Amino acid sequence: MRESRLEDLPCQARKDERKEMYQVNTSPGLSRLTTDEKLKEAFSPFGQLLEAKVITDRVSGRSKGFGFVTYTTLEEAEKAREGMNAKFLDGWVIFVDPAKPREPRPPPQQEPESSETGFRTNKTIGWCG
Repeated sequence: MRESRLEDLPCQARKDERKEMYQVNTSPGLSRLTTDEKLKEAFSPFGQLLEAKVITDRVSGRSKGFGFVTYTTLEEAEKAREGMNAKFLDGWVIFVDPAKPREPRPPPQQEPESSETGFRTNKTIGWCG
């Protein structure tokens, strides 16, 4: 019988499955030269890695200086945090913290309605001068 992998699961099942996984956040301190592969290589001795991801800017593609490492158990994630916190990776000292759930964002602001003349109403209060 074939073992199921996370990539084989439908999208919703992957989201549900990730709730049982444990992430470690390498908050600010990753070198701009650190790649997903280098992050995986550095954190793999501490347990079974499910994912190692350096967060990049959508426009430039450059690293934002932090990343996430996902383990299957809390014990492995704790071992990685203890083993890698305040250690050098690609010449930079990294700090490792447990990842926190993403906070919900406020709904996007609606565009101001334009008047019959085509001008938008500016509701800014104050004076520049």
